[in-house]
Amino acid sequence: MKIYRMNKIQSSTTSKTLAFFDIQLDNEIIIKGFRIINGSKGLFISAPDEKGKDGKFHETVILPKEMKSDLEKIALEEYNKLT
Repeated sequence: MKIYRMNKIQSSTTSKTLAFFDIQLDNEIIIKGFRIINGSKGLFISAPDEKGKDGKFHETVILPKEMKSDLEKIALEEYNKLT
């Protein structure tokens, strides 16, 4: 798994999203729409999501805990190279 593309967005006082990124899995499948978020406890990643009929957002990609942790480490390292 690796970062396929990362786009840092312009800083905004209203948005907590700092960057969008896509990942490429070992079998060359690309998953688009991950985000790096500046939360109250620091930076973290958010999986792609969509708004449901109930008005809430639901993740469209579910990652196992260990895989999400590894991806978060890789993504934050890549993000820090851009800043």
